[in-house]
Amino acid sequence: MEGERRRLSGVLSSVSLLCVLLDLQLDGLLAASHAEIESHLEMGRKLLAAGQLAEALSHYHSAVEGDSKNYLTYYKRAAVYLAMGKFKAALPDLSRAIELKPDFLAARLQRGNILLKQGDTQEAKDDFEAVLQNSPDNEEARNQLARVQELESHMEEAQGAYSRADYTNTVAFLERVVELSPWDPEVRELRSECFLQIGDYSKAILDLKPTTKLRNDNRAAFLKLSKLYYTMGEHEESLNQVRECLKLDQDDKDCFSHYKQVKKLSKQLESAEELIKEQRYDEAIEKYQAAVKTEPNVAVYATKAKERICHCLTKSKRAVEAIQACSEAHNMDPKNIFVLRDRAEAYILNEDFEKAVEDFQEAKEFDGENEELKEGLERAQKLLKQSRKRDYYKILGVRRSANKQEIIKAYRKLAQQWHPDNFQTEDEKKEAEKKFIDIAAAKEVLTDPEMRQKVDAGEDPLDPENQQGGGHPQQWPFEFNPFTSGNFQFKFNFN
Repeated sequence: MEGERRRLSGVLSSVSLLCVLLDLQLDGLLAASHAEIESHLEMGRKLLAAGQLAEALSHYHSAVEGDSKNYLTYYKRAAVYLAMGKFKAALPDLSRAIELKPDFLAARLQRGNILLKQGDTQEAKDDFEAVLQNSPDNEEARNQLARVQELESHMEEAQGAYSRADYTNTVAFLERVVELSPWDPEVRELRSECFLQIGDYSKAILDLKPTTKLRNDNRAAFLKLSKLYYTMGEHEESLNQVRECLKLDQDDKDCFSHYKQVKKLSKQLESAEELIKEQRYDEAIEKYQAAVKTEPNVAVYATKAKERICHCLTKSKRAVEAIQACSEAHNMDPKNIFVLRDRAEAYILNEDFEKAVEDFQEAKEFDGENEELKEGLERAQKLLKQSRKRDYYKILGVRRSANKQEIIKAYRKLAQQWHPDNFQTEDEKKEAEKKFIDIAAAKEVLTDPEMRQKVDAGEDPLDPENQQGGGHPQQWPFEFNPFTSGNFQFKFNFN
C-alpha cells in the first residue's frame, strides 16, 4: 500500500513538472507569435503608406492568419482592399471586425458607405443608425443617412418614369442615383436600357461596361456589349467583348454562336482591306460583296462595303461603275467625305469636271480643314478650266486612264486622217494643218510622263501663261515643224 502511494506521488510530480514545462514553452510560442504578428502589421502599415498595396496586403494576410480574433487587423486589411478598389473583398473583413467589436463605429461607417455605394440602402441605413445610437453627434453618419433617403426617393421616381416608358426622365432621375451608388449594377443596367430605347448606343455601352466587373461571371453583359458594338459596325471591339464572355465559359452557346458570326465577318473585312493595300482591287470588291452576304441585316456593313467598293472601282479607273457605286454609297451615307472624294475622282476619270468640283466642294463643307480635299478641289477646278480650253485627251479621243500604247495608236490613226496631204483646197489644208499640230502636240504631251503629270494636275504644259518668262507665245515644241514648206512635201514618221 505504501509502495503504491509513493509510486502515485511520483507520477503526480512528473505530471506537474510536465505541465510547468509545457506552460513555459507555450508562453514562449505565444510571445514569438505576437512579435511576428506585430512585425507583419508594422510592415503592412509602412508598405501601405508607401503605396505598395499588394505587398502590404500580403503582410495583413499573415497577421490575420496569426490572430483571427484581432478586430483591428481585419479593419486594416479592409482598408488595403478599399485602396486597391476591391470593395467586395473589404466587406467581409469589416463585418468580421464589427462581429468581434460591435461598438466599433469606424468599421460600421465604412461598411455603411460601401453598402450605400452598392445600392443596399436598408443595410446601409441600419449601419448609420447604429452609429447614431452610440454617437448621436456623428455628422458623417447623419449626412450619409440623408443620402440614403435621397437615393431611395430618386430611385422611386426613376422606376415610376420607367414604368411609363418615359426614358428621358428616367435617365434624369438615375443621374443622381448613379452618383450616390456607383457600384450598383442594377442602376447602370436600367440606365443603359433607357439609352438603348432612346437610341444612344454609345452611352448605353458606357453604362453597361462597368457591370462586367460589378457582377461575378457577367457573361450576359459581355454578350450584350458585343452585340451593341456589332450593330454599330465596330466588329473588332465586338470580337473582343464576346471573347471575354468565352473566357468565363468556353461552352456558352449564345456567346459561341455570336463569336462565329463576328469572327467570320471580321476576317472578310480585314482581308478586304489587306487586298486594297496590295492594290488587288477586284479581289477586294469580291470580299466586300461576300461580307454583305455574311451580314445582310445590319445596314452599317452594307454601307461600309459600298463605300469601299466605290473606292476600289475608282482606283481601278472603272469610271462609270465607280460613279454608280459611289452614288449608291452617297445615298446611304450623304455626309461621308470619302465617298464624295472617290466619286469626284471617278468624275474626273469620266471627264465630268463640273460634277467633280461639286463633289469636292460638298465634301469640304463637312471637313474644311482636310488637305486632301483642298488639293482635290484645286485640281478639279484646274481641269475644268483646262477642259474649256485645250484638252489633250479629247484631242486624241482617249480616256484619261489610257496607257502609252493606246495614246500612240490613237495618234497614228488621227495623224493619218488629218495629214494635210489628204486635202485639196487651201482652206482644207489650213484646217488640217491646225488639227494635225494639235494631234502631234497631244501625242508628245501625253507620252511624256512629266508633261502628262502636269496635265493630270490641271495644268497645260504648252500654255504660254505657264511658261517661265511669260509673254512669249509657245512655238512648235518639238524637234521640227513639218509645215515649214508651203507645198507640204515632206516625210513624216508616225511614231
